[in-house]
Amino acid sequence: MNKVSENPLKNREVNHWPLMIVTALFVTLYLVSNIMAVKVIGLFDLFYFDAGTITFPFAYMLGDVITEIWGFRTSKRIIYLTLVCNILLVVCTQVGVWLPSPHYLADSAMAYNNVFTYVPRIVLGSLAGFLCGELSNAWVMDYIKQRMQGKHLWVRTIGSSAVGYLFDTVPFVLIAFAGVVSTHDLLYMLVFQYISKLMIEASMGTPMAYIVIRWVKNHLHTTKP
Repeated sequence: MNKVSENPLKNREVNHWPLMIVTALFVTLYLVSNIMAVKVIGLFDLFYFDAGTITFPFAYMLGDVITEIWGFRTSKRIIYLTLVCNILLVVCTQVGVWLPSPHYLADSAMAYNNVFTYVPRIVLGSLAGFLCGELSNAWVMDYIKQRMQGKHLWVRTIGSSAVGYLFDTVPFVLIAFAGVVSTHDLLYMLVFQYISKLMIEASMGTPMAYIVIRWVKNHLHTTKP
């Protein structure tokens, strides 16, 4: 009796789970941030920012983890994958807007339409900022790592985010909210979002990056940072 040959790929000792988990969380956080961005939060009638600002820095943190562990090439591929997922989100939610609903659910249908009719503009701004911001963030992260020979992770995470947030926040806020909020509020949103994202990155994102990178490297059996 002839034996069935085994797939040699099965026997490879390659652990893809860390990359899969980090990528899934990275994509999810970007999608969640786009949906949360529909709501504008105002503090003391002085500071204005979209709710996605809260979750967005953690997506950047995971982008830093991907670049740190798997390199700029892998990070760039995942960024393009996330871009496609964002576009898919817009298409699917827009189809939901176009589909009819029964009259007794008119209120819920109107609420859905109010949110997801607005999402395409939010995502359009996000896509423009996403490509500019995330690609520049990953490139700067990789560049600093090479220049500093892999030392001082916090310099890479904060330094790359300072550049990435600039290229992300400006196009996103202008495309998503220009003409929707006043010029005064628009300027406050630009400044406050940039500063708040960078503060969240420095105070919470970077410490979490150390934890996630150590966890990933432990699972990949590589040298700890």
